[in-house]
Amino acid sequence: MKILKTLLLPARLAFILTTGITLAHFDLIAQQNSGTAHERLTLSVADFLNQQLANEQSNDLNDNLTIEVTPIDSRINIPKCDAPYSYDVDPATLHLSYLNVRVSCDTSNWYIFTSAKVTRTRTIVVTASMISPDTVLSDGHLTLAEVDIKRLRHTPFTALEDVTGARLKYRVREGQPVQSNMLCFICKGDKITISAQAGTMEVKTSGIARQDGVIGDVIEVVNSSSNKSVIAKVASTQEVVVSL
Repeated sequence: MKILKTLLLPARLAFILTTGITLAHFDLIAQQNSGTAHERLTLSVADFLNQQLANEQSNDLNDNLTIEVTPIDSRINIPKCDAPYSYDVDPATLHLSYLNVRVSCDTSNWYIFTSAKVTRTRTIVVTASMISPDTVLSDGHLTLAEVDIKRLRHTPFTALEDVTGARLKYRVREGQPVQSNMLCFICKGDKITISAQAGTMEVKTSGIARQDGVIGDVIEVVNSSSNKSVIAKVASTQEVVVSL
């Protein structure tokens, strides 16, 4: 996962670790002693949310986060704090787009609430142009783009090869995220090969798909020889596999 932040200061300062002070503590003190008080506070809130969201989103390696802390009104007085600020955010809200953070100074009993906007994006496959229904997708139809995950209602794809060869179910405009509900690698009515393997023996026969499916889906197919329905997993645009 990559985390992007909008920082108010032009650069971070580098410091030497001194005895009895951790680097993280020293860095916080340094931030709170550079720039204006309002800039320092905004920067420290961004750093705090950076860490909190990194921990919360550690499993979403393909997600990028942009954190925009609302600038603090310059008319608000921010007293000097001789210790690092303390921060509080409700953990139950970390998945939301807008967060409220309580910032306090333990040495002066001062606190303020500030807010931040968090945008979560993911680099996924989107359409490169308007595409008609029943089009078999190729690399020329597709491109990669960073998309707000709030736009995603179904499973997206992160590599062009994951959708190459699939058929589009309906007309899609340019820039639309390619999601599993839009496609069928095997479509209802397609003639397909049914494969079944038991030990070292593999049997193949022809069949007809009774349902749409993407790779990995389990769908109903009909064995053309026996006219019996079986449940099989979609393996490619032409083959399904039956478990024995």
